[in-house]
Amino acid sequence: MNIHISLDGPGDLAARIYRGIQDAILDGRLRPGERLPPTRTLARGLDVSRNTASVAYERLTAEGFLVARAGAGTFVSDRHI
Repeated sequence: MNIHISLDGPGDLAARIYRGIQDAILDGRLRPGERLPPTRTLARGLDVSRNTASVAYERLTAEGFLVARAGAGTFVSDRHI
């Protein structure tokens, strides 16, 4: 994943990560089937807790933007194209 996620602005950190990934999906910077980094890697890169990154991924998964595949990772869903 090679996108910029800004942690500036309103809302908690998980909400900002959620919006950054959601925007990247909706505007095509993240394409269907593209693998996202593990939450631990994302959290380290953004200097946030792993739980914060996990909350964002869980919300995106619940809303159909991401698909988690056991043992394989988390991927952009084709549901929102």
